[in-house]
Amino acid sequence: MLPNASRTYHDPLHGAIALDSSDPTEALLIHLIDTPAFQRLRRIRQLGPASLTFHGAEASRFTHSLGVMAVARRAFDRLAKRYPQLQPHRTVVLCAALLHDVGHGPFSHTSEEIFGNHHEHWTRRILRESAPVRQLLDEFNPQLLDSIEAVYLHKYPVPLVWQLVSSQLDCDRLDYLMRDSYFTGASYGKLDLDRILMALNYDPVSQQLVVARKGMAAIEHYLIVRYFMYAQVYNHPKNITASWVLGQAFDRARSQLPVLEADATVNAWLTQNCNDLALDCYLSADDIVFTYHLHRWQHCPDAVLADLCRRFLDRDLLKALDVTHLDAMQRDKLLHQVQDWLTQIGFAAPYYAGLRVAFSRGYTLYQSGIKLQTGSGLQEISQVSPLVQTLTQPFQRDWLIYPREIESALLAIVQ
Repeated sequence: MLPNASRTYHDPLHGAIALDSSDPTEALLIHLIDTPAFQRLRRIRQLGPASLTFHGAEASRFTHSLGVMAVARRAFDRLAKRYPQLQPHRTVVLCAALLHDVGHGPFSHTSEEIFGNHHEHWTRRILRESAPVRQLLDEFNPQLLDSIEAVYLHKYPVPLVWQLVSSQLDCDRLDYLMRDSYFTGASYGKLDLDRILMALNYDPVSQQLVVARKGMAAIEHYLIVRYFMYAQVYNHPKNITASWVLGQAFDRARSQLPVLEADATVNAWLTQNCNDLALDCYLSADDIVFTYHLHRWQHCPDAVLADLCRRFLDRDLLKALDVTHLDAMQRDKLLHQVQDWLTQIGFAAPYYAGLRVAFSRGYTLYQSGIKLQTGSGLQEISQVSPLVQTLTQPFQRDWLIYPREIESALLAIVQ
């Protein structure tokens, strides 16, 4: 790379994200982005199968990770200008922000529901075991890897550093709320990022990330946006049924092994503990590999697996009925009735009907919550803002999933 050359990524949200190779930290970021482990994130959708609900939701974990780094750089550099003692932590903040999602599996969070892998666990494994990543970190500073891991485990000695990456008000959430709103077309998800970043401050005594009192309205708006995004986008019933069909397809595929044709990667994901896989096997898995198998299996001899794969690929999804108003016994009774009907008309009932819960915890004191600077010292924002107090209530909806073939009979009973 030429001296003083820069690498620029043109982002639809943040504009030109430019990295200057004459800055040692930013040169490191450029090299980390170019590693195979990070480039793999281009092949993993940020919102998993949500594009079947919101057709614009095609953004990748790669674009999100770059965005988180860009937001973290803006936030940190502004604070470090006011508090120069923070400057030595810049490399740790930016690397941790960039790499925080490198451990995601196929279909992002949906793979965690289906296969039980934990992306936080895999992020730490990749940093330690992937030779290209590990070599870059160690050559820059032998202690850098341990420092980044301390950020992810919320053990870094300066709380502000890990709070910028993982807290109730972090750069990860800021980017994904903005990005997911933009790509799903959910206008109520728009954030005023400039005002939020201007509201962030540093408390030298506790070394925490805090919010200036005058910035409370911007944070209240951020928390409202998060509430609506969970209620209307992340927990949308079509997202729930898409994830259900995908999970049932892979569950059925698992039952068809070893007769069913699957490559070594997918076979390992279906038969082994996905948190104990060999590194190469984990990194070889992405949306493309798994979707290719769905394409193949829609023509397999097993009629149930073939139909589930076809339904997912053709977006011929199942239906979802809100049964939150029913108690647990009533929901189970209704499910058994639905499964009896399905069995009578020739369906493999357990693969086509079930109960799913969509849950949002609301605002919590996760990792000490959000601290507001007031005349009487630092205060938890939910103790100052009546609006935030209302957002602390958890929100749950229960859904009955079923095929459209029995919809009229089901709705007649429910009504």
